[in-house]
Amino acid sequence: MDAFAALLTGFQVALTPLNLGVAFAGVALGTAIGALPGIGPINAVALLLPLCFALKLPPETALILLAGLYYGSGYGGRISSILLNIPGDPGLVMTTLDGYPLAKSGRGAAALAISGIGSFVGGTSAVILMTFLAVPLARLALSFGPADYVALMVLSFALLGTMSEGKAVKTWIAVALGLLLAMVGIDGGTGVERFTFGSLELLGGIDFTSLTIGLFAVAEILVLAEGMISGVVSRTGSGARLSFKEILYCVPAMLRATGLGFFLGVLPGTGASVASAMAYTAEKRISDKGTFGKGDMRGLAAPETADNAAQTGSMVPMLALGIPGSGTTAVMLGAFMMYSITPGPLLFTQRPEVAWGLIASMYIGNLMLLVLNLPLVGLFARLLLVPAWILYPGILALSYAGVYAVSNSAFELIITTGIGILAYGLRKVGIPLIPLMLAFVLARLLEDNFRRALSLSDGGYEILFSTPTSIVLWLLAIVAIGLPFIRKPALHPAVPAAESGKAGA
Repeated sequence: MDAFAALLTGFQVALTPLNLGVAFAGVALGTAIGALPGIGPINAVALLLPLCFALKLPPETALILLAGLYYGSGYGGRISSILLNIPGDPGLVMTTLDGYPLAKSGRGAAALAISGIGSFVGGTSAVILMTFLAVPLARLALSFGPADYVALMVLSFALLGTMSEGKAVKTWIAVALGLLLAMVGIDGGTGVERFTFGSLELLGGIDFTSLTIGLFAVAEILVLAEGMISGVVSRTGSGARLSFKEILYCVPAMLRATGLGFFLGVLPGTGASVASAMAYTAEKRISDKGTFGKGDMRGLAAPETADNAAQTGSMVPMLALGIPGSGTTAVMLGAFMMYSITPGPLLFTQRPEVAWGLIASMYIGNLMLLVLNLPLVGLFARLLLVPAWILYPGILALSYAGVYAVSNSAFELIITTGIGILAYGLRKVGIPLIPLMLAFVLARLLEDNFRRALSLSDGGYEILFSTPTSIVLWLLAIVAIGLPFIRKPALHPAVPAAESGKAGA
């Protein structure tokens, strides 16, 4: 089945009334949640994940809803970034540099419009690239043996350290914690209890929903409650509207940012924050004539385009290899696991309705977002006026309701609270949470392939370096581990201090 025929099958799934309605609900709800300061895509997906499962939605429908939330919250985050100068997540820090000056000068509506168009261009172009690259990548992965997968996992962890903005050691600590938490419960290979401390409730391991809600929702609420984010909302403004000439003026910046964002998004662990920072830095070097940082449309279009291209690109390794490309896709990978679906090379042949239905829905979702956001952005912006004392307790109550709906266990609420407090402490000491989540999700795949490889070699570790693919991946991992200590300035483009303040997200 070629890509066009498969995509047509996907549209037959995505265009059913239920999935169309779910896609619309996902992008609208995602935009609304993303517009709230501090609530980024990963929190939006984490909040809705347990409810999707509790409602017993079909897997393809649930994933379409979560994907809509994912890129919808990315759209919504630009509203608080531009009008409030508070980015919803680290990937939107660059949006504030030229977006907020435009809003202050009365061109808030034009800034929101060009960021929406840039997001549409980046997101849609990246979906087109994903349509034609995912299957070849999956076919390549079919030739991988257990040793190759082990090396690939190690490379994924190494890339997390490379892109951690000077926190390589703390990133590896987070990876170790994630692997440790994944070991809790009964060992699937030997039946031995691991780190259960005699608790019957822990025999089944730490539930993915409890971990996700604790890490991101509970910890985020604690951080927000501590700071109680506030600011001055700029109006969308009565200045000049976005002209067609200005859109054309930004097209080269959007195209450059699309390629860069998609490439960085495909790399496991890099995420949208790195993509938007590098896209802004590159565009500034190419086009800046003293206008960047003062309200230049290209300085807004480039990071917005790269951010959405990276978000979509991060889904390619998740679908084709079973390796999440970002923290949010790690949560979505958990959704696959909750439905007993294994993402990876066989997903496109064994569950084409899920893989291609999800991809097709992203074409529709991006178009929905553009149509929805351009005329209704003022309505979404009013969400910024909701008082924090109403908003945060409501989110917390929704989070716990979701955990209980999935597990029907009060013990899971205690576990969620404990993980939330732990995550809050980790953020305080600067240990990032996304590597922890990625390690937790990948731990089972790493352990299964490690056992399988050793079984094939009767316990000989030399099998881990026995194929050309594994050798190349191990060498890349060694380079990735060493690079942060060799070329730190070149790897980490200059970004404002605000980005480093979004610890752990």
